[in-house]
Parts: sequence; structure tokens; C-alpha cells
Amino acid sequence: MHFHLTEEQKAIQEAVRGTLADSWPIERIHAFADGDADFDRASWDALMALGLGGILLPDSGMGLLDAALACEVAGEAAAAGPLIGQLLAVAAAAASGRANLDALASGEAVATLVHGGSAFVPCARAADIFLVVDRAAGVRLVPAGDGVTIEAVRASDRTRPVSKVAFAEGAGAMLFAAADPITARLADAALVLCAADALGGAQKVTDMSVAYAKEREQFGQPVGRFQALKHQLAHMALDVEPARALVWYAAYAWDAELPDAPRAAAMAKAHLCDVYVRATRAAVAAHGGIGYTWEYGLNYWFRRALFDRAWLGSPSEHRARAADLASW
Repeated sequence: MHFHLTEEQKAIQEAVRGTLADSWPIERIHAFADGDADFDRASWDALMALGLGGILLPDSGMGLLDAALACEVAGEAAAAGPLIGQLLAVAAAAASGRANLDALASGEAVATLVHGGSAFVPCARAADIFLVVDRAAGVRLVPAGDGVTIEAVRASDRTRPVSKVAFAEGAGAMLFAAADPITARLADAALVLCAADALGGAQKVTDMSVAYAKEREQFGQPVGRFQALKHQLAHMALDVEPARALVWYAAYAWDAELPDAPRAAAMAKAHLCDVYVRATRAAVAAHGGIGYTWEYGLNYWFRRALFDRAWLGSPSEHRARAADLASW
């Protein structure tokens, strides 16, 4: 395993970062959050034009680590759109041998992820396809309108609004049974990509806090010179940076099909989502009063952190699963 990113992997992140800087600035996030849509087509098309939808195709030459790097930058930008669901839907459809992948891989057809046992689904009103991944029931692809009932709800995360979704019995096509190893692998991949989103968001709010501490002045000097704030920022950095290796290893282990890949995925999801919540809370405190304002925008990452923590299972649930996988 390489312990640093390759030049190609760095290029992926820079391309995604630059695209989102142009197509998804804070002003666009404000406008989206104030509206009632659950999907932003312009920023989505800009991302898909980079070829992100095909990262997990068997002949792409890439893998889950590359997908995680893209999701990390999406989390950093608080990007709208069901990127995780899209990536996994392409992987699932390709593994099942379905012939028509073009619309999914290009992003023309939008796919969102449905976690088994949860009725709440991000970007459901815009989805053309629902990828239902349930460890106990298998993997299904359900086209929108095929026995699908959608009810919009007012949720915390304003960058990836959720709806309450119900499926008629037998809706969609069963791709893999619960006992099929691909079902477990897709569920684990979802955990790793969620952890990557959390990593990007945690790093973003840490960087925002450091930048603010250098710019904001009190008593004739930057507030970053005050010892208490120095310690707070140092704790944030020491919480976030070591967690990066956990995400990278979990993605690498999945790609290499290592025996501990399921446990690494569970630990990455559990730990990174806790780190994300801690980082956003600390960031709000580090910014003082402005951190609580709607206009400044920190709330988008705080709300996203709460969603990531709850989505796909809580940290305690995944820590318990990791302990079971380790035979503790």
C-alpha cells in the first residue's frame, strides 16, 4: 500500500475541488437552502462531466479509494446531490451484468441510496433510480414511480434534503440476495464513502476556524494568538488528521478484499462521523457569535455532520459490529 496519494489521485481531488468552487459557492448553497428543491442539477452536471459516475466501473482502473477521495471533496464543499448513491448504483448495476449503464455512469439518470430499515432518503424527489441496500434482504434497483411513494420532510441537512420513501412489496429488480457477498460489500462501501464525506467536512470546518483565527482581531491582535483558542484549534487538527488514515485504509482494504475490510469500514464510519460532529461544534465555538449566523454558513456543515452520523447506522451500532467482527 502507498501511504501517500498518487499524482492521479491528487488530480482527481483538485478537479472536483475546482469544479465545486465554480459551481457550488456559498451563495449557491444559501439559495438552495432557501428553496424547496432537493437537488441541484447544475452542480451535479458539472461533477458528472468529470466522469465521477464511472469511478467504480470494473474497467475504470480505479476503485473505492478513488471514489472516497471524490466524496471527501464533496463533503468539504457540502455538495448537493446523492453522489454516494450514484457511485454505488453504478457499481451494483455493473456487478449484476445489467447492460444499460450509460445513463447511470454519465449522471443523466440520478440514483440515490436507500439504507435498509430507514424510510428517509436523500434527494429522493429528484431520483430516477433507488438503490436499496439491506444486509438482511439483499440489493434492489427500483425505478422511480415503480410502486414508490415519496413524502418530502423538513430535515436538518439543508444541502441534501431527505424525503420519507415507501416501496410497494416486490418493487424493482432484485440484484443480489442477502447471502450474496456483493450485498455486504456494497453496504460496507457505503460506510466508507460516508466516512469520506465526514472527513472532508471536518477538515473544511477546521480550516475555516484557523483562517478566521488569523483574520479576526481583538485588542489589536489576531484572536489566533490567544492561548485558549490555540489549544482549541490544535485539538481540532489532532482529532481530524489522524482519522484520515482510517478512511484511506478502509477504502484500500475494500479494494484489496482484505479479511478485515468489513471491520475497517465499520470503524471508519463510526469514528469519522463522531469526529465530524465534534469538529463542527468546536468550529462554531471558535468563531464566536458569527459562527451561529445563517449568513456565515457554518450551519450547513454542522447539519451535514448530524445527518452523516445518523445515516447508515449510528457510531455505537458500528462499533458494536466492529467488536463482533473482531470476536471481542
